[in-house]
Amino acid sequence: MIRICSTEDVPKGTAISADVDGTQIALVHGEDGQFYAVYDECSHAAVALSEGEVDGCTLECWLHGSRFDLRTGEPTGLPATEPVPVYPVEVRDGDIYLPVGDDGRPMPSNGVTR
Repeated sequence: MIRICSTEDVPKGTAISADVDGTQIALVHGEDGQFYAVYDECSHAAVALSEGEVDGCTLECWLHGSRFDLRTGEPTGLPATEPVPVYPVEVRDGDIYLPVGDDGRPMPSNGVTR
């Protein structure tokens, strides 16, 4: 497990970008109060998802409007058709953690790799 940040660093309904051993992660505080982590690059165009809008349990890419389900990584709105990696999140004592592999990189929970 690696500590990413404090829960206070990610206000509800927002996303921030974090570098986890060279992997860019969009850490999202969903409108449902849960924290989510997805790969911080749209599968349609190489732009940061962390700069997009949070809507419920989706994250919208700011460039073309593709939406991704934060729980599964699946696109819920065109033009994206490919999912993005999602990562399990653990909240402990006000801090947000992601599990990492032996190589120090986060491990996707949906089997999608980039």
